[in-house]
Amino acid sequence: MEKRIINPWKWQNERSYAQAIEITNPEGTLYVSGQTAIDSQGKSSSGDMKTQLVEAIKNLEQVIQEAGYECKNIVRLNIYTTSSDELFSCFDVFQKWVTKHQIKQASTVLEVKGLFETLKVELEVTVVK
Repeated sequence: MEKRIINPWKWQNERSYAQAIEITNPEGTLYVSGQTAIDSQGKSSSGDMKTQLVEAIKNLEQVIQEAGYECKNIVRLNIYTTSSDELFSCFDVFQKWVTKHQIKQASTVLEVKGLFETLKVELEVTVVK
């Protein structure tokens, strides 16, 4: 796989995403359903945004690893949240995770009216190898 980052500007670098990602010669592509703060028994979290973001990231990592892919190869990441203000108040958690795995991804953040049950944030990704 070859990966090329397209960033005509520099401002997005502080926000932990890229304007576009080009992938050539991939071995495989993994489309991951939205991951949330649901535990292994299927129970939705009632925690605050930061707690749910941490749990959603943990679940996302587990799915990616069990599929034989690596977080560093996430090329698309959509974030759905019930409150952009709450999400951005703990966005450092997301940015540290992106930095830890050296992820360079195209992203969209969408505020939605609601998610399943008590959930506040959902992460949907595409990963390549």
